[in-house]
Amino acid sequence: MSLTKNAWTLSLQPHAWTCETDEQTSLLEAALAVGVRLPNSCRNGTCRTCLCKMLSGQIAYRVEWPGLSLEEKQEGWILPCVAQARSDVSLDVPAAVNMFD
Repeated sequence: MSLTKNAWTLSLQPHAWTCETDEQTSLLEAALAVGVRLPNSCRNGTCRTCLCKMLSGQIAYRVEWPGLSLEEKQEGWILPCVAQARSDVSLDVPAAVNMFD
């Protein structure tokens, strides 16, 4: 039995910041781990503070139905606090802040 996690790249636009993530880490947690702060509050998929557009990639959610409408999901909106990568992912997060700048 393999315990190897799949690793992918998370890209945060329009800043062109990147970091690694895996299938067990939320996209929010991956960004915070490298010092990039995304808007967030509840971290459980209900408050929508972290709502952003996924430009490319595939994700899965930690919760059965995050606080998004079907139309929002179809338009590419996601909640990174409960989203986990299933491929390389690119997000449009203009409000992201590099905490080391």
